[in-house]
Amino acid sequence: MKRAIFPGSFDPLTLGHYDIIKRGITLFDEIIVAIGVNSSKKYMFSLKERQQFIMDAFKGEPKVKVVTYEGLTVDFCQKNDVEFILRGLRNPADFEFEKAIAHTNRDLAPIETIFLLTSADTSYIASSIVRDVIRNHGDYTKLVPDSVRVKS
Repeated sequence: MKRAIFPGSFDPLTLGHYDIIKRGITLFDEIIVAIGVNSSKKYMFSLKERQQFIMDAFKGEPKVKVVTYEGLTVDFCQKNDVEFILRGLRNPADFEFEKAIAHTNRDLAPIETIFLLTSADTSYIASSIVRDVIRNHGDYTKLVPDSVRVKS
């Protein structure tokens, strides 16, 4: 069984993330959406909310699992018998950043990183942009799946 982890903070899940997961389902038997917990980072949405956004977005899709983890992604992979890390690339800056992480991960463990280019219509979407739109009371619903909604 080919399993991949799709790690991130997902604060919040965006249409870009959603697209990568949907396309990843066609390549892997299981996609583990792994929400990294970083105690030094301040999040807009609670861990529970972020988990629920993802679970609701992929309700009825048995190939998608949602978990949380702390520490190195490669350690999580080894503990859970996962051979692949799935990452989305929006632009050349993403590639350079992700390439360095992929090389480091491969030095630490026999884990391969698989890159998917984001779809053209979602390539501009970043969680930080979504959070800024939300903070400024803009229409963020065009940037996220229907499962992501701010409580009024």
